[in-house]
Amino acid sequence: MSDGGYGRYDNGFFVPPMPAAPPPPPADGARAVAVAVLNLSGLGLGYALTRRWALMALCWIVTGVLLFTALPADPDGVPGAAIVLYAVFLVLAAAHGARVGLRTRLVWPGRAPLALALGLLLLAVPAGGVVWYDAERDEAVQQMLLDRLEEADRLVAASEGKEFTAAEADYRKALKAYEDLVADHPGSRAADRVPSRMEDYYTTIGAAYEQGEYCTAIAPLTYLRTVPDRVSKTDLGKWEKWPDDRLATSLYECASRGLAADQSTWGAQFGELLTTFPKSAPAAKVQPAVNAAVVREEKGLRGAEPCTAVQRLRSLASRITDLPGEEAGVDAALAKDAQRATASAAAGTYTCGVDQYRDGDFDDARTTMNEYVTANKTAKNVPLAKKIAIAAEVAQTVPAAGKSLPTMRSGGSISVTVKNDSPDAVTVLFTGPVTGSLSLKACGSCRAYSLASTIGPYFEPCSDSGKNYPQRTISLPPGTTYFVHKSSGGTSSTSPASDTAKLESGYIYTECAYTTQTLGSGF
Repeated sequence: MSDGGYGRYDNGFFVPPMPAAPPPPPADGARAVAVAVLNLSGLGLGYALTRRWALMALCWIVTGVLLFTALPADPDGVPGAAIVLYAVFLVLAAAHGARVGLRTRLVWPGRAPLALALGLLLLAVPAGGVVWYDAERDEAVQQMLLDRLEEADRLVAASEGKEFTAAEADYRKALKAYEDLVADHPGSRAADRVPSRMEDYYTTIGAAYEQGEYCTAIAPLTYLRTVPDRVSKTDLGKWEKWPDDRLATSLYECASRGLAADQSTWGAQFGELLTTFPKSAPAAKVQPAVNAAVVREEKGLRGAEPCTAVQRLRSLASRITDLPGEEAGVDAALAKDAQRATASAAAGTYTCGVDQYRDGDFDDARTTMNEYVTANKTAKNVPLAKKIAIAAEVAQTVPAAGKSLPTMRSGGSISVTVKNDSPDAVTVLFTGPVTGSLSLKACGSCRAYSLASTIGPYFEPCSDSGKNYPQRTISLPPGTTYFVHKSSGGTSSTSPASDTAKLESGYIYTECAYTTQTLGSGF
């Protein structure tokens, strides 16, 4: 058997030689570049033209995973790691495709330059996809920002009608959203709509003013004046100064009502008005309002509650003194109002004491009259005020003594000798037709008496004719005189003792002060 180099015989039969494999095509750089560029499209077309179907399918799968991750477009875009991995994959696919295409004929087109042109043309597909995706992503961002704007709008709308303190957190949250849209996303549709939202924002927060609830309006209007510090004044427009006149008016109206009702807040509100809006029309009305309040309370001194008027005048004087009138140019006028209120309160103290005495408030009447005497030493009512203070002190022990208001009457036809049979110095107060007081020094040789020695026929005080008792003689008119003796020393009880004497003409009376367990008195 012999194949002769070109065949062979097998059992007598001639077997022709196998045809030789076609030689590989020569290396073609243009073809390699064309395959690489076709693979850069992400569709694996370079593998398709070189009949590498599995690798083409792999490209489709990887591109599909990327599209699944990226779509629908999200404001945050595609994760960076996914983009990096996909880019690496495309580079590897292009490099591998170039290696395959270097010595592999293309199914179609036959010429490499045409395939390269096709690959370059198909690169427009991923490039266009990127452009389209960016546009979709931008739209998603715009919608996200519009959603934030609507959420802020809902917060404002939901807070309408609520107390400002309860809604303030939501107002601030909405303002923060508006602020962020303008500052962080200028030019966005949401940011461009923020200025139009300011009308609802301001009018909702300032609604109390439009309803005439001036005291309620102060806090929200004060808050609105801080908004320009956070949002661009360009975006606010006319709303930047919108709260000013309203807040000035609210401060004045609320303070005026508090002034009329003697509330404690009006001073702070007038003070804020005078410092924040010193040249405003409401600020110009502060001093006249204060002056009118002083005049009103002065009239109250002649009314049914003079003590209340005195307290209010004192309060007025104190708060008017604290008002900052310099910037408004009313400090001098306010100072005069404060001085007038102080003087009227001082003068009205006497009227207050008289009213307390007549109402039976003897303790308060005594305190009030003593204060009046101390503060107004040269006033014309001081002498009578002293007598009323004495009568009030007597009436604290003997209430019947306070039935009539004391007068300036003095002297009388009946002689009354007051003796002190006590080891303590004593003060004797008396009131009736005549009111007055006297003091007696201590009796050095006197002692405290037992209770039994001060009762009935065995009455011993002031009975020792040989003893030189400290004494004074006064003249009183007929009628009932009430005496109170109180110790001025400290060796025995200081509880006052009392005596009621019905004085008649033709008699000479002795009033005796003595000491037992408590201070006693008698004739």
